[in-house]
Amino acid sequence: MKLGILSQSRLAVVAIPAQNEASDIAGCLAALAMQRDEAGAPIARGSLEILVFANSCTDDTAAVARQAARSIPHPVVVAEEDMPAARRNAGWARKRAMDLAAIRLAEVAPLHGLILTTDADSRVSPTWFAATLRAFDKGVDCVAGYIDAIPAEYVALGDRFLARGRLEDTYLRYIAEIDARCDPRPHDPWPTHRVSSGASLAVTAAAYAAIGGLPPRPVGEDAALTVALERAGLKVRHAMDVSVATSCRFDGRASGGAADTMRHRHGHPDAPCDDDLEPALQATRRALCKGILRERWSRGPSAGRRSAGLGTSREIIRTFDRLATRTFEDAWEAVCDLSPALKRGTPLRPSDLPRQIAIARMIVRHLRPSVTQPKSVPGDRSHHEGSRERAVPV
Repeated sequence: MKLGILSQSRLAVVAIPAQNEASDIAGCLAALAMQRDEAGAPIARGSLEILVFANSCTDDTAAVARQAARSIPHPVVVAEEDMPAARRNAGWARKRAMDLAAIRLAEVAPLHGLILTTDADSRVSPTWFAATLRAFDKGVDCVAGYIDAIPAEYVALGDRFLARGRLEDTYLRYIAEIDARCDPRPHDPWPTHRVSSGASLAVTAAAYAAIGGLPPRPVGEDAALTVALERAGLKVRHAMDVSVATSCRFDGRASGGAADTMRHRHGHPDAPCDDDLEPALQATRRALCKGILRERWSRGPSAGRRSAGLGTSREIIRTFDRLATRTFEDAWEAVCDLSPALKRGTPLRPSDLPRQIAIARMIVRHLRPSVTQPKSVPGDRSHHEGSRERAVPV
């Protein structure tokens, strides 16, 4: 496999798993061809390399990708393999694609390589690459991008599905803020999100090697990657400005994957939401406790003194301290398994969300820092309106 050597010190390979994606792969590559920096200038030719892994394809995916590559200003390699039957799924295909990218980087950039991945049916935003690099410049080991739907496809699913999506997005936004404020991580500050999707993930080659590569899963390999990184004490940034639009199709390549979920929810409008969408009070309780224990982990037992007023029982503290030989994430998971109070709440249904959004909104208002209002000038009433509201930090 021969790819052009990049001129910059930090090398990046974009790994794209593709199975029977002849209708979409050219659009995916075109989005990568149009990458620009924050000032609007196209990124330099060869600023990144692209690896399309054609997994057991029975259509013209590989041929279409090679044809499209002729117009791409970056080196493109198309690797074709017939995977064993047990591995003909999205998770193993992404693992193979990212492993090939890691092999490439080990040859030319063992210390400063970056592995990025997206999906063949996705379209990265024009500044996807530049925003990813900017996030890495802040010292993180992995960047998880924000996932949107391709607008025309999403709207075509109908007003009921769109209304459900708006409710879920609103609630997820509040839950993400509650999590960020109760359990702050300097490398992943608010505004942030809680999604780890293969449509937009990037990891340093060093971190990828440290965890033994992408965890082997038929589905859910993307979330498993960020879990493995955090368990190893590595830093994951969930960046809002690294974005990608992905397909809303119902005929996905992975059984039990996103396409199956969307098809089921389209046919059953009040089907349960994702596990992340649990009752707001339970989500807040667990986030507060995790934040307290994380502080205790990093600063020692004296950091846990604030626990008494925040509902973290002494038994949870004692249990956590007994597990101090583990990594923080392992200790936290064990505490959750042992404490009924920290069990994840039952996933909500769309019909539950309006009430939960109202509760989450009140919690967020309480958590946000207040802003001191300027002293009034006699006769000046301009700042009086809304002065009791807490400001939203930016």
